[in-house]
Amino acid sequence: MDPDVRTGPGRRREPLIAPSLASGDLARLADEARIVAGGSDRGADWLHIDVMDGHFVPNLTFGLPVVRSLARHTPLPLDCHLMIEDPDRWAVDYAEAGAYNVSVHIEATRDPIALAGRLRAAGARAGLAFAPQTPLEPHLGTLAHFGTLLVMSVPPGFNGQRFIPEMLHKVRTARRLVDAGELDLLIEVDGGVNLDTIGAAATAGADCFVAGTAVYGTDDPARAVRLLREKARAAYGRP
Repeated sequence: MDPDVRTGPGRRREPLIAPSLASGDLARLADEARIVAGGSDRGADWLHIDVMDGHFVPNLTFGLPVVRSLARHTPLPLDCHLMIEDPDRWAVDYAEAGAYNVSVHIEATRDPIALAGRLRAAGARAGLAFAPQTPLEPHLGTLAHFGTLLVMSVPPGFNGQRFIPEMLHKVRTARRLVDAGELDLLIEVDGGVNLDTIGAAATAGADCFVAGTAVYGTDDPARAVRLLREKARAAYGRP
């Protein structure tokens, strides 16, 4: 496990910033990944890849060939968020293609616990994603088999939506369980994260923050990553 991705009691609260490549210039994906990587300075921690199939959500984005290519062209760990039907069939392929974290939707997977084991066996961190309408509490036993909880703070499918603050109750619930030692996972928030909302998400207990237009919609994406991290660190009470 990467040193900045400690979970559980006594974890080091260092926020992870994961720019969402779907908000970048789709004709220049390798360049857009390079812009946020940071070079000699610390840049993004993960690169978030939204995989949409036009069925689970009414949008099409990236697929497996793009992930395979990106894995060869960026040093950033690839954080693949599968908004697809039948992730039980396809998710392991993304792990084998080089993804560091692969998150599947609880609403789509038939056997999440078995799939989590298969993802780990393929060398990836296993994540479980929750759309806004799906409550967390009935699935806490399932979450114990995963290394990442992805809380969607917008409906899945499109970039640029407004943050839904009510979704932070899921983050607070998960944070309490992690701090109590009942879960051991990283809490990721995805959707509408920007300089105005990241502080609330960090205060609620999130560890990783997916930001699309807040990074790639600016004139200086690398600086945007730094500013987001500073905001989150301030909310953690860190200098």
